[in-house]
Amino acid sequence: MSATRATGDRQGVRRRFVAWLPDTVDRRVRVFAWLSFLAETIIVGTGGAVRLTDSGLGCGWPLCTPESLAPTPAMGIHSFIEFGNRMMSGVVGIVALIVLILVWRMRRTRRDLWWLALVVVLGVLLQAIVGGVTVRTELNAGIVSFHYVASVVLVCVTAAFLVRMNVAAGPRERAVPRWFAILTHITSFVLALTLLFGVLTTANGPHSGDPNVIRHGFDATLLAHVHSWPGYTLFALSLVLLVTAMMQHLPIRRWLMVLVALEIVQIGVGVLQARTELPPLLVGIHMIIAALTAATMTAVVLNLKRPATAADSPVPAASTSVTA
Repeated sequence: MSATRATGDRQGVRRRFVAWLPDTVDRRVRVFAWLSFLAETIIVGTGGAVRLTDSGLGCGWPLCTPESLAPTPAMGIHSFIEFGNRMMSGVVGIVALIVLILVWRMRRTRRDLWWLALVVVLGVLLQAIVGGVTVRTELNAGIVSFHYVASVVLVCVTAAFLVRMNVAAGPRERAVPRWFAILTHITSFVLALTLLFGVLTTANGPHSGDPNVIRHGFDATLLAHVHSWPGYTLFALSLVLLVTAMMQHLPIRRWLMVLVALEIVQIGVGVLQARTELPPLLVGIHMIIAALTAATMTAVVLNLKRPATAADSPVPAASTSVTA
């Protein structure tokens, strides 16, 4: 009888917990979705700090020392910086898991939110493995670059969750002219190229993550110039999109204003760091703004469409828009 009663109690607790979970997007989902986005953005900064302070090999993997998970005072500040980033990974994983649990009851009605939350959890697990490989390979440039790119992707996925949770599920239709949507996708591709060349430039630059790790690859100065070409192209295309959206009062114009503002700051930081021999602080700021720019572009792309039931008027025809 006692075993049966215990089983019944566990089932009762499980049912009450499932009933407590939201079946629609409520305040709990919104709060932890924003916390997940902030955590993914912050870990870009802490990961950058590890590299820019030469702390990449401050701790061993998976233990800092053969006897200790955490660093010891004798290991110095670099070990604590590296270990702090690992602890931040734990925070990121816990928050991502909470978001996944919160959307459990919505996994059929809001498949988009469920899959986005699941991708973040799986991505955090992958990042933990990549982090270990990074240390094991003594900061291999390719692995370090992938580690950063994966972090930016997770920032974009959490940004996509923020956008999607504020719109109703169901059929969607374009909220902008067709040509405008095509140009936006081209702009997002140029942003991807800009990030790619930026990662290559940093990977071949002086900040390897450890003073004993020397990069021997492409000319970082040449790559910096190549990186600027898609960067300025991105800015020009974004300006075209913003001016058009303002003239036609498209609902996407506010996100484009944020995108252009971030690009202006990013260009200024990029020029300044190039002229001041890449000070670590400016490089770190450059990395964080790049992630925020990618997240903003994600929001721009997702807002090209709106729920079909929310459309009060037809989307302007492409020919009319071009004429205007």
